[in-house]
Amino acid sequence: MPQDSTRLSVTTSDSLFVQLKARGLLLAAFVGSIWLVFFLSAALPFLHLNQHGVVPRTLGGLQGILFAPWLHASMMHLVANTGGLLILGWLCTWPRIANFWQATIGAMLGAGLCAWLLGAPYTVHIGARGLVFGYAGYLVARGYYTRHILSMLVALFVAGSYGLTMLFGLMPLYPGLSWQSHLGGSLGGILAARAAARSARLL
Repeated sequence: MPQDSTRLSVTTSDSLFVQLKARGLLLAAFVGSIWLVFFLSAALPFLHLNQHGVVPRTLGGLQGILFAPWLHASMMHLVANTGGLLILGWLCTWPRIANFWQATIGAMLGAGLCAWLLGAPYTVHIGARGLVFGYAGYLVARGYYTRHILSMLVALFVAGSYGLTMLFGLMPLYPGLSWQSHLGGSLGGILAARAAARSARLL
């Protein structure tokens, strides 16, 4: 019996390590790809990559829905988004990695479409802040919709840590910041959490 107990403990430990490794590699690759694009843009400025962001109410500007999260105006802009991507992105990978992709797709679509619909003419909306707001919205909404104790604790943590920042980020207070992307990302994350919860109840 003690041998069986030890074997079970080792197996559980190995399983946890595999899960942690998978999520760590996913986030490293995802956030790393954003940094890679920034360095590519800085090294090859003639490519004008930042022009591929969301340009409101133009047909070509729709491409920014896919590209904008990988484009940043400066190192400071990128660094400011990286912490939120790592912390909130990590929380979104639990309990399943699929949750991360649900939140990411919802946030990208919400942020891009809202910027495209509500943004000022002749502006270009870039940056991953819409994803950060989307992850926060997803995590808070998931706690509300699932009523699972761990999800609710995570929701309280996110609301307490990022709530004030999100509140001000959703308002048109700061020139040069895309509150439209923030708003759309939050809505996209909330809708993604709602859809995921409803799908889980149907299974």
